[in-house]
Amino acid sequence: MSNLFDLSGKTAIVIGAASGIGEAIAAGFARHNARVVAFDINPDASRNIAPLDITDGPAVEAAFAAVDEKHGGVDIAVCMPAVNVRKPILKYSDEELAFVLEVNIKGNFRVLRGAGRVMTARGRGSIILFSSIRSQTVEPGQSVYAATKAGIVQMARTAAAEFGPHGVRVNAIAPGVIETPLTAPIKANKQWYDAYAAKSILQRWGRPDEIVGPAVFLASDASSYVTGTVIFVDGGWLAVDGRYTPPL
Repeated sequence: MSNLFDLSGKTAIVIGAASGIGEAIAAGFARHNARVVAFDINPDASRNIAPLDITDGPAVEAAFAAVDEKHGGVDIAVCMPAVNVRKPILKYSDEELAFVLEVNIKGNFRVLRGAGRVMTARGRGSIILFSSIRSQTVEPGQSVYAATKAGIVQMARTAAAEFGPHGVRVNAIAPGVIETPLTAPIKANKQWYDAYAAKSILQRWGRPDEIVGPAVFLASDASSYVTGTVIFVDGGWLAVDGRYTPPL
């Protein structure tokens, strides 16, 4: 059974590999014997992380084409980058709206298209996008971010329908609150941090390494019949109602 999760012989592109969940996934894929090609908007030559900005469509297309040509195909593609402007709707500027949509929707679409183009041509592949619990449940200040994370789910499902006949699977992972650079401002506020921890059934935040297992599953042959779905990795956040435990 352990061979089901073995990524030997597979080439994986991980975008957003310089920190947080993307960094953990890139390392996890390597431990499972994948050939990992790491990209990030903040390149790091010392760690073999090449530059890539997902708001640049031609650059995304070129990156996938180059890896496909060099390694004889792209078997796995993971897209991590996302931004959030926490602000009430009535205070949102058009520039802030455009910024979040550009990265979270248009950027993910470009990666989906670039990966799909090379994978469908070769008749194999697994694409993993990243949604969030905010695709299902929201809070004040999360309007655009939540909308984009819901949109990513529908993009993944549509791509699964379109790419599936060509042997390509597309899924999404939706984390809960994970300790990453994106959530650092929340962690810095103890009351906010503790409230989020209390909302989870497990009474704590998640770690980036706890997303690796689901990613390896979706990347590997263990999930050969899984496509068009979302895996929530949220410590039970969506399973419970509110922050009050009634007397029983």
